[in-house]
Amino acid sequence: MLNVKGHVALVTGSTAGLGKEIAMVLGRAGAKVAMNYANNTVRGEQAFGEFQKAGCQGVLVRADVSDEGQVNQMVRAIEDQLGPVDILVINATPPQVQKPIEEYDWEFYQLMVDFFIKSPFLLTRAVLPGMKAAKWGRIINIGSEVFERGDSQYSAYVAAKGGQLGWTRSMANELAPWNITVNLIAPGWILLDRHKNIPQELKDDYLESVPLGRWGRPEDIAAMALYFASEEASFITGQNICVNGGLTFP
Repeated sequence: MLNVKGHVALVTGSTAGLGKEIAMVLGRAGAKVAMNYANNTVRGEQAFGEFQKAGCQGVLVRADVSDEGQVNQMVRAIEDQLGPVDILVINATPPQVQKPIEEYDWEFYQLMVDFFIKSPFLLTRAVLPGMKAAKWGRIINIGSEVFERGDSQYSAYVAAKGGQLGWTRSMANELAPWNITVNLIAPGWILLDRHKNIPQELKDDYLESVPLGRWGRPEDIAAMALYFASEEASFITGQNICVNGGLTFP
């Protein structure tokens, strides 16, 4: 029954995986959605075609969300075509490489910081004028359960995700006077195409540890995003919701 009619959503990294499902769910619930991608134009156009075929309205926009100039240009283009963005879902992610700290270099750490701290900053700063003018906004970060679990050999990713959560809480306080909520969804391990080469033994071990006894699905995350975006969640801000079958309790 939730709907977001009359709103404009930007979902970053939304032509595949979790972002694609979030864009579809928001679109079906009535929002005009800007679907963002950075590199794969063929996949982007295919995903946007599916989005339109489902009866959803929006635009397809290309931008590297860690680049200030591209972010600002993207937001201006969305505003010109759809109107001011008042639902921002920060989902885009780079590859997450798991290895001992001795094998990392700062360049990889910087990549994590750019995607999970710099990108939310750039995106939020770009859409804030419209949200503040309307005195209404929803900023939804897609985090990860890894911060709660402290996963081994994931130090760069875990550290950046921790920073993203801290940023979420600070922004929730700062933006509350404008009726802008800022929350974070921390998904568990949800099997996507990029996980197809993960050893089956690791998958089995993880699944065995999930209290609800099943794999999470993209629609589980999208449903939480829709709730946070809706008017029904208007009194919830600064929160970290783990959607992982009860595996962690923040």
